[in-house]
Amino acid sequence: MNKIILILITASMFFTKGYAQQAEVLTLGVFHFEFPNLDVQQVSEEDQIDVLSPQYQKEIELISKKLAQFKPDAVVIEWPLYKQSEIDSLYNSYLTGKHELNRNEIQQLGFRIARMCNAKIYCADAWGAHTTHIEKLLDDDESNEYLAFEESFSNSPDSALYYEDEPIFKQQGILAQLIHLNDPVRIKKDLGNYLIKHFKYESVKGDYTGTDFESGRWFNRNLRILRNIQRIPDAAGKRILVIFGAAHMNILNYLFECSPEYKLLNINDYLK
Repeated sequence: MNKIILILITASMFFTKGYAQQAEVLTLGVFHFEFPNLDVQQVSEEDQIDVLSPQYQKEIELISKKLAQFKPDAVVIEWPLYKQSEIDSLYNSYLTGKHELNRNEIQQLGFRIARMCNAKIYCADAWGAHTTHIEKLLDDDESNEYLAFEESFSNSPDSALYYEDEPIFKQQGILAQLIHLNDPVRIKKDLGNYLIKHFKYESVKGDYTGTDFESGRWFNRNLRILRNIQRIPDAAGKRILVIFGAAHMNILNYLFECSPEYKLLNINDYLK
């Protein structure tokens, strides 16, 4: 009996320790403050805002202070992994007063919050890997197959099913927009967009051209982003704030929820 009790106590200590070692993660899905319009859903010029104007700068300061309450050790940004040294240099210039923040959310939020919390900034973005067939398809944008592939998105019978979100930042402000973008119901709907249109395209009846394309473009890409986050040293990543385009949260949040290494917190508990 004593041996059984000892085993149970030891097992309990093991699992408790394992849970205690989980890194806490806060994910902030954002719209792109510079409006590069590189995503599928774009914002017309008349609907855009200038985040450098005083009213929005005041709001961004408030948002930064709210998120700084999480006290992250690491701030993860949507910037290519191979440009880490470039970001380090820019961030150090900001800390020494030699660089003024530009319009993008990486600097407006990431740099501000990192400075408030003495956190390190980590680049984590990556492109997904495609199959040989998809690489060949995308390589020639004048081929009949490519044109048919594009047509499968722009004139798809699934268009009526496509979930398109209307921005509210111009009417209600940046904070309201971020709260909306990070609503779990909206995030779930957004993932559905990646399962229609392109996803169902077939170069030859019965093949998986569209599925393979979306697997690389979106699912593989976000898995690689997670892998980059996993590479953050334990000592520097006990509390991680991830700032990425809101669409990424339909995969990243699920991965964090499933991973035994992380405990995903609710971003809107800090924003509201």
